[in-house]
Amino acid sequence: MKKEQYSISEDNFEQCLKCTVCTVYCPVSSVNPLYPGPKQAGPDGERLRLKDKAFFDETLKMCLNCKRCEVACPSGVKIGDIIQRARMNYGPKKVKFRDMILANTDFVGTMANIVAPVVNFTLGMKPVKVVMDKVMAIDHRRSFPKYSATKFETWYKRNVASKQSQYANQVSYFHGCYVNYNFPKLGQDLVKIMNALGYGVQLLEKEKCCGVALMSNGLIDQATKQAKQNITSIRKSGLKVLTTSSTCTFTMRDEYPHLLDVDNADVRDNISLATRFIYQLLEDGKVKIAFRKDYKARIGYQTACHMEKMGWKIYSILLMKMIPGVDLIELDSTCCGIGGTYGFKKENYETSQKIGSPLFKQIEESKLDFVATDCETCKWQIEMSTSKQVQNPISVIADAIDVEETIKLNKK
Repeated sequence: MKKEQYSISEDNFEQCLKCTVCTVYCPVSSVNPLYPGPKQAGPDGERLRLKDKAFFDETLKMCLNCKRCEVACPSGVKIGDIIQRARMNYGPKKVKFRDMILANTDFVGTMANIVAPVVNFTLGMKPVKVVMDKVMAIDHRRSFPKYSATKFETWYKRNVASKQSQYANQVSYFHGCYVNYNFPKLGQDLVKIMNALGYGVQLLEKEKCCGVALMSNGLIDQATKQAKQNITSIRKSGLKVLTTSSTCTFTMRDEYPHLLDVDNADVRDNISLATRFIYQLLEDGKVKIAFRKDYKARIGYQTACHMEKMGWKIYSILLMKMIPGVDLIELDSTCCGIGGTYGFKKENYETSQKIGSPLFKQIEESKLDFVATDCETCKWQIEMSTSKQVQNPISVIADAIDVEETIKLNKK
């Protein structure tokens, strides 16, 4: 079967009704008139590109791969995948130095962890931001996430690795770049919760970045190599693999086979967002959880785009609603605008901020204590653009859980 035939069959673009619902729901189209919209960039353009690759349009780079067009499509056309594959197959093969740096999170994170205080201070300096803006086209108004001096993997091996085998039940954890290099506390929070529920947490034998940034920035061969390594490690674990990032989850479950042709059929259902897994345990009566009586918070929940695509926001929402002292406000399901590395690029910054402005306004007007979301880049965007801090729902649960009482409940 030719690749062109595979694309038609898998992406289902011939089923496009030309209704333009996808364009109505596209965050980019609503703020940037230069972007032709997902219908034209996706199904319409693909008909031409299959005849002649010269029909590739540079405006495809304006797509931030949020997948909201696919959520809206009444015919199940994989519009976002069509656009991403077109960028991969027909776009420029030479990758900019800036894009290589933004995409190689494992390399950059490893280097940054060694001198984290220096890196964090330097990246916050205005002269450095100006230089990066002029030389690398990374917008000077963009704030960078802080790096941790100690990687999550290091903390895990030093503090809890030897204790995990004592639990009768076991899960694996795909922690991702953000937890490993920027915010180990999220991984620590997951271990805290799972141990209280009677589950040991194992790390995968070999884990690499999920590759979403590599795909978005044109480093397809590297993304494919890392995807194959991750799937091999997941197979070897033989356990349910939990994640704490909606984007990592979506990438490994759906984009590996659709965009990288990496087969994950035998392990796809073993990859689950941690909130989904925990909720299902509670729903099935396999575990019980007790919460502190003194925990109080008014929380706004932001539905990350890839969370919307998977249809899994309900698990995070219902889990947080179980906490007696939580007043949960479900924010309007709109894109925050950052799109991973998209919002860091100078040419996209204005579009990124315009997309997120309705969300930022709602957050400021809702009198929240903080915001919760399952996406780390949403966290960066919201914290930079509003006065509110952002937590992952797992960290909310970890802060609210009564560990001793939960352990007692699960020993009965």
